[in-house]
Amino acid sequence: MNSQLLDALTVLEKEKGISKDVIIDAIEAALISAYKRNFNQAQNVRVDINRETGTMQVFARKEVVEEVTDPRLEISIHDAMNINPQYEIGDVVEIEVTPKEFGRIAAQTAKQVVTQRVREAERGVIYSEFIDREEDIMTGIVQRTDPKYIYVSLGKIEALLPQSEQMPNEKYEPHDRIKVFITKVEKTTKGPQIFVSRTHPGLLKRLFELEVPEIYDGIVEIKSVAREAGDRSKISVHSDNPEVDPVGSCVGPKGQRVQAIVNELNGEKIDIVRWSKNPVEFVANALSPSKVLDVIVDEEEKATTVIVPDYQLSLAIGKRGQNARLAAKLTGWKIDIKSESEARELNIYPREEHDSLFQFDNTDDEHGEEQDE
Repeated sequence: MNSQLLDALTVLEKEKGISKDVIIDAIEAALISAYKRNFNQAQNVRVDINRETGTMQVFARKEVVEEVTDPRLEISIHDAMNINPQYEIGDVVEIEVTPKEFGRIAAQTAKQVVTQRVREAERGVIYSEFIDREEDIMTGIVQRTDPKYIYVSLGKIEALLPQSEQMPNEKYEPHDRIKVFITKVEKTTKGPQIFVSRTHPGLLKRLFELEVPEIYDGIVEIKSVAREAGDRSKISVHSDNPEVDPVGSCVGPKGQRVQAIVNELNGEKIDIVRWSKNPVEFVANALSPSKVLDVIVDEEEKATTVIVPDYQLSLAIGKRGQNARLAAKLTGWKIDIKSESEARELNIYPREEHDSLFQFDNTDDEHGEEQDE
């Protein structure tokens, strides 16, 4: 141990933010174990490193007793008073026992401790940086793949993209640049572990926040997202400013904004609908691109019965029920879709009070190709 090590610790303190005193304390603790291991000593010892010069001393700590039963841990009152007349029974006497050949062991131990502390500090910095980015979006580079994960470099660390979070219509190749949503940051014994997703609804939400200034500025709010990753998604948007068209803001001039997101998601279709606190309007909007004739609401069951023109029934339901399923996720309401003719047979349509009042224009609040009937 010498002043060069202390100089190196000072540099580490400035560059890595690791306290020099903390490292020296750790080295002292490690040297106690090294002393006992290398010199077959079971006695109670203390290691002291001078903070100014770097010199190191090992002290055996012995309790002052009337009669010694274990000379490794005890010293007689007579011998203690020969060292210092003020010692009394119960005091602890420290006697220097620094071995001559202890320098090499000390240097190795110090190197191991410093390396470990630097690694821990770097892991701590990475964890602190990424824990604040949970539920955020980052651009990463695909490094490698195995049956369970895609490994994505986020600069300082590799994130894990589990198979369940991968888009079914995407193939990931090394060096591909992809945007990922950080779902979880864990602290483990091997350092921080970061899990990311390409299928999470939060990815779609964050992409819109990045692409649409009105959302970023809080003028337009994304109220809900429903997503079947790689195929189709729906988002509902709202603005408290009556002069702002929330759907138009998200679509962008000539559809440029939403198209950029569609391209990022490899062609995933996206319906953008206007949110409403009125479940009748919200459910009707959510079933876009289908036209809706009427929505009957059951508040207690949080369920709705939706009447659509006969020729729009398959469009409203969607392929394999996808459109209705996404609309239900988006609104939080159960949705039962019936054709106009079926509703007339059941005598639930038309309703007199709605005959002339119930009108919807939900044909413009969407983007993407219409589903096959």
